[in-house]
Amino acid sequence: MITRIDHIGIAVKSIDSELKLYTEVLGLELKDIEVVEDQKARTAIIPVGETKIELIESTEPDGVIARFIERRGEGLHHLAFEVSDIRKALKKLEQGGIPVIDAEPRGGVEETSIAFLHPKGTKVLMELVEPKW
Repeated sequence: MITRIDHIGIAVKSIDSELKLYTEVLGLELKDIEVVEDQKARTAIIPVGETKIELIESTEPDGVIARFIERRGEGLHHLAFEVSDIRKALKKLEQGGIPVIDAEPRGGVEETSIAFLHPKGTKVLMELVEPKW
């Protein structure tokens, strides 16, 4: 079901302020910056081997990331796992008693299909990602 860790999502107040650490200090390369309108978020994709770091900032004061930072501060937001069939994975997880936030996949960064699992069942917010093949 899970093929690899796709990315690690990190909530930040400002992508522009944080990029120096990842690019200049750590020597990583920025792949892309993308806005996901329906999630009120702006993301920076930074590849690290086969996985990525996804810096996420809110584009609106009432966005999910803004509320997360207000409650918990900047830092680890979620772990994302690549799956080959997101609908099949969601069905299997729901049958196993794992609560989901997204019963149906939605559009994500880099033209992917995504769905989030509720941290009540996983201890950390998890995202399933099905890449556009």
